[in-house]
Order: sequence, then structure tokens, then C-alpha cells
Amino acid sequence: MSSFIESKREIYRTMPGETTTLLNASVSTPQAGTIHSDIARYILITIYTVAFIGGTIGAIAMSFLLVKMNTLSVTTAVIVNLVVLHCLVLLTVPFRLYYYISQKWIFGLAFCKAVSAMMHIHMYLTLLFYIITLVIRWLIFFQWKDKVEFYRKLHAVAASATVWIVALVIVLPLFSARYGRSGDYGNNTCFTFQQELKMESVKALNYVIIATVAAITGVLLGLQVFIILKVVKKLPGSVWSHQEFWAQIKSLMFISVIIICFLPYHLFRLYYIQHMKEKQLAIYNDICLSITAISTLDLLSFVISGSRFFKQKIIMLRDKLACC
Repeated sequence: MSSFIESKREIYRTMPGETTTLLNASVSTPQAGTIHSDIARYILITIYTVAFIGGTIGAIAMSFLLVKMNTLSVTTAVIVNLVVLHCLVLLTVPFRLYYYISQKWIFGLAFCKAVSAMMHIHMYLTLLFYIITLVIRWLIFFQWKDKVEFYRKLHAVAASATVWIVALVIVLPLFSARYGRSGDYGNNTCFTFQQELKMESVKALNYVIIATVAAITGVLLGLQVFIILKVVKKLPGSVWSHQEFWAQIKSLMFISVIIICFLPYHLFRLYYIQHMKEKQLAIYNDICLSITAISTLDLLSFVISGSRFFKQKIIMLRDKLACC
């Protein structure tokens, strides 16, 4: 018996590295998970803070410019709705920030669903408004339409009201009522509805949405690049001094927002649905969703890019780079 004990002691003495490694792994794993979670939480707080501040400034700045715009223009109506849409989602951002800072949800499950739904409604309505704006600009570019306007202001109000009735009166309550029913979610946590993705119908719907968004993005980008190349070939001299070129660059900015803010979320979600057992992916999904909130900065970017000062600085920078 004593020889057996001595042999085991000898084994432990000859394998100190492996024993220490295993002990360290068992101790450090929870700590590493906590650090990983904290880093992700700080990223979420930073993204939503930037979106809230920049989006608020952009909405205010664009509101002043809307006063000077043609009220019968469809484009103006779209921008007005975009401002309202951004303001609505920005109203929900402080609740998200409170949750990620305090790590506790105190507003109830029903309001959690509404805040979560608003982020998705904002994303897809923004995409819809972008598509409408781009189509109008392309109709004018190809000279199929001189201008796209409503006949009366009442028509603009009716069209806008229809969109909001569908979004807030039908989609939002339906989303809140149906989403989050298959899992057991606590009142102190929020934005953790991953169990819904286990349902085959929800998976199928997500696949359809992902494919649709990716296809639309590809078509929009391809057509806009074609138009820009056509404009560059047509314009004499430096294209930077032509208003038509800047108009197409602004159209490209709409597509850039889709690619930067919306596409990553959908592409990652495709991977996430197939690997839901990896729990750390849930936080990455939240980060990708938070990036969609950065789209609220579009109004600020449109205001800045449309200013004469910005265009002059771009031309000056081009001239300096050309000299070098």
C-alpha cells in the first residue's frame, strides 16, 4: 500500500506543469468569461452612446433644413419620416444604456419586447426609406421623371400615416405579443430572446430576411457603381467640381450605411443561427445589432456632406494629394 502511495506522489512530482495548467484553467475560465463579458458591455455602451449623441445632433440639424425643402417632394416626405424614425429609436437608447450600465432591467418584460422590436422596425424602415430615395434619384437620373412629387400635402400625410400605422399599430404589437413566448425569460434581464431561434418557422423567416437584404444590397451597390462610372465618363474635366457627381456620391452614402450598419448584422446572424450552442456568440449578435443604431448618424453625415465647406475641403485635399 505504501509503495502505491509513493508511486502516485512520484507521478505528481514529475507532472507539475500539467497539474498547474489544469488548475489555472479551471480557475481562470470564469474570470476570463467575466472579462470578456465586461469588454463586450463597454463596447455596447460606447456604440449606443455615440449613436445617441450623433443621431440627436443630426436629427436637430436636419429638422432646420427641412423647413426650406419642398413639402410636396416625395424625397422630403421620406426624410421627414426618417427623422421621426430616428427620433423614436433614439428615445429607446437611454433604456438600453441603463440596462448595460446597471446590468439590470427594471422596466418589465413587455417594455423590453417593445424596445427590442423598435430596433428591428427602425432597421427595416430605414432600409425601405433608403430604397425609395434611391429609386427616386435614379428615375430622375435616367430622365424617366423630371421630379417625383405628391399632388397635395394631404397625399404626403396619408402615405406617411399608412407606413406608421403598419409599423406601430400592426407590426409592433404583433412582434411584442408573439416574440418571447417559447422561452422562460426573467424580468431582470432583457434582449435575450435567443430561444426563439430554435423554432423552425423563426429560422426560416430569418433566412428569407437575410437573403433578401443581401440581394437588395448587391443590386443597389451594383447599379449605383454603374451610374457613378457613367457620370465620370460623361463629365468633362475634374468630376469633383460638378454637382451631378456629388449627387451620386450622396446616393452612394445611402448604400454605404446599409453595408456598414445593416449587412454585418444579417451576415453574422446567418452564422449565429447555425451555431447557437456557442453561448459567447449571443453577445456578438448584440454588438452587431447595436451597429445598426449607428445608422442614426446618417442625417448628420448628409448635413455635413451637403455643405459647401465640406466640398471645398475635399477638393483641397484632392489637390494636395495630386501634387504629392
